[in-house]
This record gives sequence, structure tokens and C-alpha cells, in this order.
Amino acid sequence: MLNHWPELTQSLHVAGAPLDNNICEQALKRAILHRKNALFYKTQHGAYIGDLFMSLIHTCNLMKVNPFKYLVALQKYSASIFKIPSQ
Repeated sequence: MLNHWPELTQSLHVAGAPLDNNICEQALKRAILHRKNALFYKTQHGAYIGDLFMSLIHTCNLMKVNPFKYLVALQKYSASIFKIPSQ
């Protein structure tokens, strides 16, 4: 350990660097759970849609946005989103 001390303490020189990897572990846990549930998709297209929703929901959670409200808003304003996708 003493031979590798500079490398082991490198993250302590960065202000605000987290001392744990809980965020990464939570993301992996969701991906593993989704992979386990994906065994029950009937078609390849159904699995693709499931992956898409998992990605959207996880991104919403990371950005602290309510995933249900976001998906409802996508449905509600889908026509205007197709007309002007940049907004």
C-alpha cells in the first residue's frame, strides 16, 4: 500500500470529489434489474422499447425530474415536439 500511496490518495486533491461510488452502484443496480426483467419481453422490438423507457426514466431521476410527469408531457405535446424539435 505504501508503494502506491500517491495513486491511492490522488482523488483527495480534487475539491468536491465524492469519496464513494454510490451513484454508479445505483445505476448498475437498475441496469441489472432491467436486464433480469428483459428476459420476459416477447419480441426484439418490445425489448428495444423497454430499454428506451429505462434510459428515459433513469435520466429523469438523475436530473431530478419526475419521470411520470415528463412522459405525460411528451405525450401531451408530441405534435408540437415534431413540428419544432429544437425547443
